[in-house]
Amino acid sequence: MRTNLVNLRSALAIALCGAAILLPVRALAHCDTMDGPVVLAAKASLEQREITPVLKWVQESDEAEIKAAFAKTLAVRTKGPEARDLADQYFFETLVRVHRAGEGAPYTGLKPAGTPVEPAIAEADKALETGSVDKVITLVTEDATAGIRKRFAEVQEKKPHAELNVEAGRSFVAAYVEYVHYVEGLHQAAQGGAAHHEAGRETAPEEHPHKESASQHAH
Repeated sequence: MRTNLVNLRSALAIALCGAAILLPVRALAHCDTMDGPVVLAAKASLEQREITPVLKWVQESDEAEIKAAFAKTLAVRTKGPEARDLADQYFFETLVRVHRAGEGAPYTGLKPAGTPVEPAIAEADKALETGSVDKVITLVTEDATAGIRKRFAEVQEKKPHAELNVEAGRSFVAAYVEYVHYVEGLHQAAQGGAAHHEAGRETAPEEHPHKESASQHAH
């Protein structure tokens, strides 16, 4: 029993130290969709022939690249409908790529309009349109509550058997690590410590009581 306890404690220490690396990266973005806010700003800029509306989406250090791409796009747009479409797409992709790079997020191409996004992101955008954030608070609170309860129950179920053998102990450790870091991630996010495209640690609930989770990045 003493050997098993030592093994359990060692496994727990290793798991806790490596949990931040092992937890999955979650993509919460919708800035890389054709109906996302970045592309909508780009469309407005091209129609107005005015670069200012899109500059807020990039870092100051990236302004020169976007201004150059904008000038090229305007020049090519005058050469006909097909050239216009190609030029617009080039500018959309350049802007989104630079925007995401400025946030430390990967760029994998533009997604088509209507691409599903994380429910919380959709509600966050709707809140800005309606002027009420109540639905966002309800959604996030319900998800967080469900996530904590689920992981807590799993740890409680495994805890009584943790000292039986190494296999049972490791099963307990895995559930414990997920529970602790899930709570930690939620708390850090609530305190404003989570980066916009933070990688390597889960910082948001995975499930909602009334709908399946959606995993894809936000902008």
